[in-house]
Amino acid sequence: MPEAPSDTARRYDGTTYYGRPQLNQAPFENLVVGSYVFIAGLSGAAQMLATLAEICGVRHSAGLVRRGRYLALLAPVVGAPLLIYDLHTPQRFYNMLRIFRRTSPMSIGTWLLMGFSAASGAAAVCQAAADLFGWRWPRRFARAAQVPAAITGAGLATYTAGLLSATSTPLWAAAPRALAVRFGSSSIAAGAAALALAERRRGSPRIARDLDTIKLAALAAEFAAARASTATYRRKGISAAQTAIPAAVIETLGGQGLGVLVPFALHLAGRALVRRPASAASIATLIGSLCLRVGVMSAGDASARNPQDSLRLAQPEHLSGRG
Repeated sequence: MPEAPSDTARRYDGTTYYGRPQLNQAPFENLVVGSYVFIAGLSGAAQMLATLAEICGVRHSAGLVRRGRYLALLAPVVGAPLLIYDLHTPQRFYNMLRIFRRTSPMSIGTWLLMGFSAASGAAAVCQAAADLFGWRWPRRFARAAQVPAAITGAGLATYTAGLLSATSTPLWAAAPRALAVRFGSSSIAAGAAALALAERRRGSPRIARDLDTIKLAALAAEFAAARASTATYRRKGISAAQTAIPAAVIETLGGQGLGVLVPFALHLAGRALVRRPASAASIATLIGSLCLRVGVMSAGDASARNPQDSLRLAQPEHLSGRG
């Protein structure tokens, strides 16, 4: 009887049929979808922060709550059209509303967006009625609507990581938990940054400082998750995470450099660097949050085009020499 091949003989050696990719890259327009993911996360986080501020009874937070409710409208007003545009056929979005599949991240995300749009839209309309006419009763409806809006907003800020991780794209599928933490933390940081900018311009500097603290804590979590992702990519042999240009430049310099390290440097150095360091840090956080999404999308495409990445990821670790 012939001997079974050893693990070494069965180990993938890095060659493919004429170097052809094993996978097709995702059909997304990275800038469009990356912008939608950014806007959805920003809107969901802003709604969450505004709701928590009101529920916890934060003093002098009426302006923060109002602006958070209005900022949450970015997802249905701007984000949804971007998503429908990338589908190329608008009827596809309607068709996704005909069914609900709990095993499909796309289906879950569609209904999260619809639920968030309805709840946050109701909260914003009631808030506008109270602001314009001075009525008290719309505020009660806004308080009721903000709770489901915050719950669906939390899902909206993170579901896109689950959606990407559920594909066969190596870079997205290799570190799903770390990617979810990165997207969620980045969303909270972006929401806090946007609200802090508004508070400094028209609201309370004290609340703006509290939002800066939330922003920096979220950025620290994002940076830790990015380091964990990098370690996972190296262990699993996903080379596109470090070598894909310009994806690595967008994610590393834009997402981690401008979006994480620069805000910390601005808050630490203060006026030694710029005239208004806190506002500059918030702007850098917002730009970096967008760069993170676009960079991850682009690096995912590069990993799908690289047959070595996809075949290494598909191979059991005890045969790949990575264990």
